Amino acid sequence: MQTETIQPTPGFLEEAAALGIEFEPGEVEKLGRYLALLLETNKTHNLTAVTEHAEAWRRHVLDSLTLVAVISDAANEPVGESGENAFSVIDVGSGGGLPGIPLAIVMPRVSFTLLEATGKKADFLKQVVADLGLKNVRVVQQRAERAGRMEEHREHYDAAVARAVGPMAVISELCVPLVKVGGSVLLIKGQKAEEELAAAKKALHMLHAVHAGTVETPTGRIVVLDKPRKTPAAYPRVDGEPKRAPLGT
Repeated sequence: MQTETIQPTPGFLEEAAALGIEFEPGEVEKLGRYLALLLETNKTHNLTAVTEHAEAWRRHVLDSLTLVAVISDAANEPVGESGENAFSVIDVGSGGGLPGIPLAIVMPRVSFTLLEATGKKADFLKQVVADLGLKNVRVVQQRAERAGRMEEHREHYDAAVARAVGPMAVISELCVPLVKVGGSVLLIKGQKAEEELAAAKKALHMLHAVHAGTVETPTGRIVVLDKPRKTPAAYPRVDGEPKRAPLGT
């Protein structure tokens, strides 16, 4: 794959600094290389509708990085060395690697799993991980409904993140079963976050999840769900059912 780097656009570093993000040497270059790989592959694989460089830095990279502070808060303490006992995050429906790849670049001591069902997208993610040398990332090609019922994934992660995957009632059913009791689901949402939350109220109750808060960001909103007890065994339902018939509707 090509390894050129797209330079950050004016204002990006300042906006990142406003989020409290201090980049280590080489991280901004890796973010730019990731964008170059994403946009080049997008010419044949339909990974994103955003193709203009400045827009990509803000709507893809900055939007993803708004989760950094929330993940740090969820960890409750500075995360330790990467490895088996690292704070673990699963990116559900990772697609072209958002938000998982940008987060993994700037949070090297957090363990990230990118969950993606589509083979071509999963292959792209594996190539990006190899190209960027991301030691804290693994790619799992699997539907979220199936992963949520597999012993190695169910109630295994400290946090789940998702961006642009679907309505809250749908994505909650896919994410909540993957998170440990006491863990968090962090959903990047837009201006209709509160409307979606209201519509998902019954679904969250059925999943034993609670709305812990909503964080305003420069690019949207982050809805935080907490998981105080185990997910009922009935969830997630079979492939496609969460989307076909969202819980509580």
